[in-house]
Amino acid sequence: MTATGLSGRSVFLVEDEVMIRMMVADMLEELGYKIAAEAGDIAEAMRLAQATEFDIAILDVNVNGKVISPVADVIKAKGCPFIFATGYGSSGLPEQYRDRPALQKPFQLDALGKTIEAALRAG
Repeated sequence: MTATGLSGRSVFLVEDEVMIRMMVADMLEELGYKIAAEAGDIAEAMRLAQATEFDIAILDVNVNGKVISPVADVIKAKGCPFIFATGYGSSGLPEQYRDRPALQKPFQLDALGKTIEAALRAG
């Protein structure tokens, strides 16, 4: 499966669980995306969000017990689309970002691809 017309776009991935981050990175590469950067904690994610160029971000909502909102704020200010990944459902999203797309963990390759494509097309 490839991301129709969107292959080669770059993704910034924030996930504190190393095995999940590796699995999602593999899924993204299988879909034809490039990994621009990966972060496993909020401080690293903040630094990379500011310093890295990417087309879209996938953000774990709860990173080592901290809410991802500061990182989402930086990405929003850059004008980049982002998707949340959460095991808590939409009620677990930061209140100001409940209108953003979210993937319910665990998610499948097809759902990941469709959600990214929709977010990229929506800008």
